[in-house]
Amino acid sequence: MTQKKMIVVGEKESFLTRVLVKKVQDVGFVCNFVKWEINDINSSLEDVELITLFMDEGDKPSNEALHFLTDNMQEKNLQMIVIGEQNEVQFIVDHVASDLIYKTFLRPVDNNSYTSTVSDYFAKLESGEFRKSILVVDDDPQYLTMIREWLKGTYKVSMANSGLQAIKWLGKNKVDLILLDHEMPVTSGPQVLEMLRSDSETSNIPVMFLTGKGDKESVMAVVALKPEGYFLKGIQKAELLQKLQEYFILHK
Repeated sequence: MTQKKMIVVGEKESFLTRVLVKKVQDVGFVCNFVKWEINDINSSLEDVELITLFMDEGDKPSNEALHFLTDNMQEKNLQMIVIGEQNEVQFIVDHVASDLIYKTFLRPVDNNSYTSTVSDYFAKLESGEFRKSILVVDDDPQYLTMIREWLKGTYKVSMANSGLQAIKWLGKNKVDLILLDHEMPVTSGPQVLEMLRSDSETSNIPVMFLTGKGDKESVMAVVALKPEGYFLKGIQKAELLQKLQEYFILHK
């Protein structure tokens, strides 16, 4: 099994940062210190799954370095642990989207609490707790299975083989996005969308249509229903994953 990897980012390597790095290494994770210079961060992000931002003696990352770091975190779906004095931590809280911050610690840090937090994060990551959830609705079992295989490494994927099954499932479960077949028997995609929009519990769930018809008239009919987007069923795996990633980055 590949070891989980994280970095501690700070102004300079110090006794305190070396202690944090050593504590993380002692509980079995790969950890290195990285200066919060853009070039250093850029060269150190490969395979990283968690970041600790450490601020000491009033030091704060420059706006350029912070923007570069958070842009990459959004793209790679990473989170950070923030460590500093109250005003330093508040600075980061005020300038970084809340969904990028896993936990904050005020100095001096309790090392056991810190390493426990790191371990908890990686355990949740391993279980898929941080993954976005997608419900795929299609009456074609082969297509359902294919899409699930494409997405399951990146997202929590659930499946429904009819519109009514999807509505029933959504009565008990939450989801971040629905990929909905436009052409289904009994209850069509547009009918399912209408039911979703008329119920306060499901009205705000983003919906993207899956359609096998790419002619202009059919596409315009889909767009007229005002979904968050649509995909032609001929889309390839890499393009689908890229477009879903772009959607979730834009709608954090």
